[in-house]
Amino acid sequence: VQLQASGGGLVQAGGSLRLSCAASGRTFSTYAVGWFRQAPGKEREFVTGISWTGGGTYYTDSVKGRFTISRDNAKNTVYLQMSSLKPEDTAVYYCAAVIYGSSRSVTYDYWGQGTLVTVSS
Repeated sequence: VQLQASGGGLVQAGGSLRLSCAASGRTFSTYAVGWFRQAPGKEREFVTGISWTGGGTYYTDSVKGRFTISRDNAKNTVYLQMSSLKPEDTAVYYCAAVIYGSSRSVTYDYWGQGTLVTVSS
């Protein structure tokens, strides 16, 4: 499966953005999808994941209550709605997929190219 992340940009603190992860392939509905981010000079971190069934989601503590992950299998797309953005959310955001994974999968087989989110203070 091939993944294409998009939707990044520059936003002021407190604002919102919606990222999209579009996938190719007819079996997208069998893949769990996770969003990761990597800030300058920092290691990549897991942000949120959604199970292949769509019934399970998981968020790292720093984004709980502000970010929402969802999927539309008819459109082969997973979304990351980000609200109340903070400057510390600034990073390149990547989506990744693993077949039959859970919302807490730690190993992913396919990765998108990343989209830059910049939150100004």
